[in-house]
Amino acid sequence: MTPSGDKAEKLAQLSEALANFSANGGEPLFDREFEANKATVRNRALRLLDVRSRSHAELRQRLIDAEFEAALVDSVIEDLDNAGLLNDAQFAIDWVRQRHQRRGKSRLALDNELRQKGVGDRERAQALAQISIDDERVKAIELAAKKARTIREAPVDYRQHERALAKIVGVLARRGYPQSMSLDIARNALEQRIAELTEDEQLAGTAANDETGPDTA
Repeated sequence: MTPSGDKAEKLAQLSEALANFSANGGEPLFDREFEANKATVRNRALRLLDVRSRSHAELRQRLIDAEFEAALVDSVIEDLDNAGLLNDAQFAIDWVRQRHQRRGKSRLALDNELRQKGVGDRERAQALAQISIDDERVKAIELAAKKARTIREAPVDYRQHERALAKIVGVLARRGYPQSMSLDIARNALEQRIAELTEDEQLAGTAANDETGPDTA
């Protein structure tokens, strides 16, 4: 997302500050070569932030992986932080909300993701507080029901039943839901789907019998 509003204004102020010269003797306020190199790093950083917001640690690692010097990277990170373009607390809040709503990730999975991105304990805890145990269960039920609807025929034996159950459990497990919760919810979703399929078969059979019944004329 392109920086706008306050972010755009802060970025403009940052660029202006970096272009200033000292009033004494006409000497540059900063080392010109260092600033020229830093501008390259800053441009890469802004392109990364243009794609999505990032934590301090994540952005720093991406820039280091791009083989920029650590001193340049750290200076750019500090500038962006001072300009309000990096905020781990807000990043964590947005990450948790979006990943839970759109992808159905559990608290455990989201906590692991934020930890991998270098977000601190306090910021992670604050962000994860958005999701209650009830919220998790509701989302898990929604995911299980969606997967169950992909089953087109009711299992005819134990093996087919367990295979269908495993597919539903897998959807929840990959999103970090506890095994006990996943199994319980998956079983309920599968049984509801089997009941739906059985009812559909019965209705179809009744309709077929009505169409092929004896001619009473």
